Amino acid sequence: MPSTLRPIEHFQKTLLAARRVSTPLVTIRTSDPARTVIRVQESVGQKPAIVHWDIVRGFSEGNPAGAKEIGKMAGERDPATFGPVDALVAANQMADDAVLVFANAQRFWSDTQVVQAIWNLRDPFKASGKMLALLTTPGAVVPDELIQDVFVLDEPLPGAEDLIGIVDETVQAAEVPCLDPASGGHAVDALLGLAAFPAEQVLAMSLSKKGLDLEQVWERKRQVIEQTPGLTVWRGGETFDDVGGCDNIKHFLRAVIEGEEAPRGIVFLDEIEKAFAGTGSDSSGVKTEMTGTILSWMQDRSADGTLLIGPPGAAKSLIAKATGNTAKIPTIAFDLCAMQNAMVGASGERLRAALKVVDAVTNGRSLWMATCNSIGTLPPELRRRFTLGTFFFDLPTQDERAAIWKIYLDKYGLSDELPDDDGWTGAEIKECCRKSYRLKLALKESAEYIVPVSRSAADQIKTLRQQASGKFISASQPGVYRFQESAVAARPGRTFRDMEG
Repeated sequence: MPSTLRPIEHFQKTLLAARRVSTPLVTIRTSDPARTVIRVQESVGQKPAIVHWDIVRGFSEGNPAGAKEIGKMAGERDPATFGPVDALVAANQMADDAVLVFANAQRFWSDTQVVQAIWNLRDPFKASGKMLALLTTPGAVVPDELIQDVFVLDEPLPGAEDLIGIVDETVQAAEVPCLDPASGGHAVDALLGLAAFPAEQVLAMSLSKKGLDLEQVWERKRQVIEQTPGLTVWRGGETFDDVGGCDNIKHFLRAVIEGEEAPRGIVFLDEIEKAFAGTGSDSSGVKTEMTGTILSWMQDRSADGTLLIGPPGAAKSLIAKATGNTAKIPTIAFDLCAMQNAMVGASGERLRAALKVVDAVTNGRSLWMATCNSIGTLPPELRRRFTLGTFFFDLPTQDERAAIWKIYLDKYGLSDELPDDDGWTGAEIKECCRKSYRLKLALKESAEYIVPVSRSAADQIKTLRQQASGKFISASQPGVYRFQESAVAARPGRTFRDMEG
């Protein structure tokens, strides 16, 4: 049976188990080192000595027993003068069962001497029941020399139950009126994905005598999330009401976001074929490793996803962004390229940190939506992870274009005669209206500055249609997409009154 423990409780239980069997070397990847230190102290108790080390303060006591051990290790030397190697060598002098908490280990273990000093502690610490707790950032990669010797623990970000306690404590401390259950629930939803310390700060800054400014909580949460390389939170207000046509996929996605186990957040990957280009063939192996990490993550969490295929401007990105707003859940843009780094191991570290944030923000229930202009280059194993299907977005039909015109004519306050829009995408209709509004041009004149993609990329669109025919679900009509090539006669321009009728 699956564990019923909360993630934080499971983390503490695992740490206690490691302590009980005298695990000598432990790496704890955490977003909140201060909270982690507290949990280590809770797991160890007051009797065994706890000593902290960081690059600025050197040795410091973690509990009263730790002060005695610092005296033994430092002797007449100033405890603040101990560097990383000196500290690890001196740790051998700690009493049995003592714990050394080593801060920001990922900053030092690329040094050969530090790696060796860590490894040298394995057997002596195992024999004496001591533990070296290496605190690192989320996603940090243990050096190859230590992979088989260091037990890695990921401290989870606070879950909903943990945040409820943070909300209650912060509201009481702020001496403002208690939040009603609905407001408290909205506050927890807005704080998911933050570590405990920033969650407290964001909440406190959004409280006043008038109550909770929920939009301020969301905005500050967006700012915190966007400090993670490769993650941004979409701030647009589009919903399905702002999308003309695409009725089939809108119907399907409504069922997804209103059904059982509904997603708590959208993960949006734009032009996924570019993000994963080079998988399996890159000489560095970075892209292949990152692809494997995402595949494993989606499989382990049974994360659902949809692939949106079609020519540029056919509303793929708009649908993905509108899904989150329609469901009133966050949409997180996931930029894999922005997570890549020239330093070996850094790309994977960034990716794992980003996935950890996604996991927390969505409370383990994310819906991945990826746009694609050409599916041929995508690895088959990646396509299989998008379990909710692949939808093909063709150029909009005449009826769909009429609906799109209506949306943007209303938005920009336009009403003059429409241009010939045969073969236009929704993006081109929007741009025509936008130019007309900004430049004070008639729509027909504005249209003279637009070259439809159906003309500029006619061959590519035909190939894409042929590839999709009979294989993917139609975004517009129920069932599988079918391409029937036929000549389409040019249609005369229409007026706004024609559309109204």
